[in-house]
Amino acid sequence: NRGEIATRVCRAIHELGATAIAIYSREDEYAKHRFAADEAFLLNPEGSEMTPVGAYLDIPTIIRAAKATGAQAIHPGYGFLSENAEFARECEKNGIVFVG
Repeated sequence: NRGEIATRVCRAIHELGATAIAIYSREDEYAKHRFAADEAFLLNPEGSEMTPVGAYLDIPTIIRAAKATGAQAIHPGYGFLSENAEFARECEKNGIVFVG
């Protein structure tokens, strides 16, 4: 369950005294992790044809979200992008720490 993992990551970030930023798809608008974070970034706004899975795999949008919110690091959770070398390279290329 991606929401449970993201909620735990948010809690750990808060324990470190840092700001937690979540990403979410339109279909996860009321997911617990969105409210556990200090900020939340919608990946597929109304009118977007992107599916929920597609939203969570959209590397350019996730990088754009990180830069727009001033994120210094990304924890990809499990599955989706956690084992994606291209995503890790894009994080590094954009000065964002890949926590994975």
